Amino acid sequence: MVSEIEVEVDIEVEISLHVLHEEFAWFAQVLDTRMKLFMGKPGSYASIQEILPPKIGDAEGFYARFLQHYECTAEERLLIILCLAPILAPQLLDVFFTKNALYDRPFTEFGGQRGTTHSGFLPTAETALFLLADNDLGLRLQAEHLFDATHYFAIHQIILVSQPGQNEPPQSGLLNLSAEVISWLCSNSYKKPYFSTDFPAKLITTPLEWDDLVMAEQTLEQIEEIRSWVLHSDTLMNEWGFQKKLKPGYKSLFYGPPGTGKTLVACLLGKLCQMDVYRIDLSMIVSKYIGETEKNLSKVFQMAESKNWILFFDEADALFGKRTGVNDAHDRYANQETSYLLQRIEDFNGLVVLATNLKNNIDEAFSRRFQSVIYFPIPQPEERLRLWERSFSAQTSLEETIDMTSIARQYELAGGTIMNIVRYCSLSALASNERIIRLKTLENGIRRELMKEGKVI
Repeated sequence: MVSEIEVEVDIEVEISLHVLHEEFAWFAQVLDTRMKLFMGKPGSYASIQEILPPKIGDAEGFYARFLQHYECTAEERLLIILCLAPILAPQLLDVFFTKNALYDRPFTEFGGQRGTTHSGFLPTAETALFLLADNDLGLRLQAEHLFDATHYFAIHQIILVSQPGQNEPPQSGLLNLSAEVISWLCSNSYKKPYFSTDFPAKLITTPLEWDDLVMAEQTLEQIEEIRSWVLHSDTLMNEWGFQKKLKPGYKSLFYGPPGTGKTLVACLLGKLCQMDVYRIDLSMIVSKYIGETEKNLSKVFQMAESKNWILFFDEADALFGKRTGVNDAHDRYANQETSYLLQRIEDFNGLVVLATNLKNNIDEAFSRRFQSVIYFPIPQPEERLRLWERSFSAQTSLEETIDMTSIARQYELAGGTIMNIVRYCSLSALASNERIIRLKTLENGIRRELMKEGKVI
């Protein structure tokens, strides 16, 4: 039996398809008129402005809601459809392959490129300017605002213009809708970006809740400040007028030994506030090639700027370590790239968390830029006891000879280390086909973890 939700979704998809179909029909009519006017052929209209776009009004469906939300003008709608055409109706753009018979080459006015694997026409900003203005210089200059950094297309990362070749006009950059917008316009779903060399950040989550957090009281109090900012920042900045007094966003440095909960807290902050948390893979960002680090970082920030994301930089000292002396060009560019990242972080209007095991490795000049610097210490005996008691499965029982209070007092272990030991003990019990955690197994697990740290029992 088909559920009511599925029926509603199907209806909404049908409505959006109908709106899209009308939008493409309008676009095809505009494009046909523009080509006839350009070629000097007879047509039904003296100007593309005479061809009115389909009425949206109170139309339903996710595509219509998108147009309504941004109050899209006719030229903005044409630009969106131009970007969607290579994906949904590539044949509409085949007319741009028309050659200039005088020079036996494509018309310069059309712009565009042929893809490496896509055999159809890929529009550039020049293509959009031709469609909207032809060779009318005044109209072209007016249409340039669509590609300005202050336009909502750029601010919200809706339409992206790729970087053209070196010393080439900016209008020769390819037009692309962002993957999220394509997913939304075509299916009413938000497709999260995949971890890759083009997007060196990974979505991280946790099944745990705030009640599972075991930490020192002082640390929890400082974390509470971040929670307050995430929950109330919009009111603080906009309603209370602090946007004129404070820099956007919130930046925090987490430092302390491994396994003390730095990543977990970032995930819990995201979970509490329904925000995605992306961990930046510094190994993929930091490059030995001059200029590459800045390029890789730019990709992450460009996608994050219009999203409600938390950015989590692990092992932050890899980029925020004490600055090197300028001995050669590589040192100079390394310092420039660090300064670039610092500036992007300062300008980011969301939450940025940087984590490091050793605070002393962080340049003091950077530390002063953070709104909070939070120490994550090794848990105290009482906290370790709570971690031990919460970590084992309810399907197991402890051997009577295990004195967990004594173990918590004797061994200074971080929460992550305790979980490694619990995993080892639980797997050993399963391998032995039993549900009892043995003292000998527990001691072996502790010994294994201490050996990793260069310690001995």
